[in-house]
Amino acid sequence: MKHQATTSQTVGPFFRIGLERLLVDNLVPEGVSGERIVITGRVLDADSQPVPDAMLELWQANAEGKYAHAEDVQKKTLEAAFHGFGRVFTEEDGSFRFTTIKPGRVPGPDDGLQAPHIVVSVFMRGLLRRLVTRIYFPDDPANREDFALNLVEPSRRRTLIARNSSQATGQLEWNVVLQGPAETVFFDC
Repeated sequence: MKHQATTSQTVGPFFRIGLERLLVDNLVPEGVSGERIVITGRVLDADSQPVPDAMLELWQANAEGKYAHAEDVQKKTLEAAFHGFGRVFTEEDGSFRFTTIKPGRVPGPDDGLQAPHIVVSVFMRGLLRRLVTRIYFPDDPANREDFALNLVEPSRRRTLIARNSSQATGQLEWNVVLQGPAETVFFDC
């Protein structure tokens, strides 16, 4: 009997095929208060090549800093139409886009407040565990005191902070780089 290597198989799942009906690229329906923003970006590999068919899940608080979750017992207003959850897929060129609002500050450790941020989970083929990261907002003074951002080496914090887009006011750009010198900071969760 001869032993020889077999061809490899692409690891699924294929997110767009299986989850397209669960797309939520607008986290804030009409009537929800807050500063509306559009966030665009790309998911790239270590060679700056696009990653098609990745999926990003987004979780965030509302403009007052309250999550639409039973465990958030803060006495802040929660608008019925706000869910704070989104799910977007990447296109062939690795691009994604979603509409949301800038979230308010939420409680952090030691009775402090966290800077406004969006929690992002990245899923893709060949990735057995999701990657968890955050999007912070440019020029927000609260970034200086955010506990999670301060855990990150100063030279790498820029991977977590969106940039103002040259395309339009109210539009931010933020990329996910999976490996290499410009790798996005990912958190163990």
